[in-house]
Amino acid sequence: MKEIATIHTAFPEKFGIPRQSGLVETQGYIIFAPAYRNEECVRGLADYSHIWLLWSFSQNRKNSWAATVRPPRLGGNRRVGVFASRSPFRPNPIGLSCVRLDRIEFCAGKGPVLYVTGADLLDGTPILDIKPYLAYTDSHPEAVCGFADAVFDQALHVEWPEGLAPFLSNEQKEQIAALLRQDPRPSYQNDPARVYGMVFDGYEIRFSVCQTVVRIHSVEQTDKKK
Repeated sequence: MKEIATIHTAFPEKFGIPRQSGLVETQGYIIFAPAYRNEECVRGLADYSHIWLLWSFSQNRKNSWAATVRPPRLGGNRRVGVFASRSPFRPNPIGLSCVRLDRIEFCAGKGPVLYVTGADLLDGTPILDIKPYLAYTDSHPEAVCGFADAVFDQALHVEWPEGLAPFLSNEQKEQIAALLRQDPRPSYQNDPARVYGMVFDGYEIRFSVCQTVVRIHSVEQTDKKK
């Protein structure tokens, strides 16, 4: 497998990344490796609204895999087959994401740069392939999604204290709230007194969760601003 590109996102750490692509309107951009910075490689791609990204779980710390895994959305205590999940710990650590292609810009020294929305990838993730999304064959609204159907709507309510982080734009606040609504915690952690920290777009967001309510405690700029 050849690494054809690298994606850059607002997520310098794994904690807080959306569980699936397209759940949150987060932006990213893709820079091709030097061997693929040929405009001909993306000829016609701008005619598509969405693309598939095949990528590598480059930050996995395990070199082994197991036949069953414990999906966080099932509370971390129920096992399903590895091929019935989207766990990163697989025989081949390959991820698949569908993102919106916003535009392609041609930059000197970088070639075609793809700007996308809805990515669920860590900053610096290697991209293995890019394919156009075809709605007439890739979309199956009637599909049955196993245990994922039962937990899809488990969104939380986010409380943003008045006057907190006035330096953030409304768009940034909405993106942070959208990320927290998805509940980034492992499902087996349910301590209302615990304060979690998540880094997004150069800011550390500290929050706690009590039942179905997320309370944001602070937002501070970090040195991880991309």
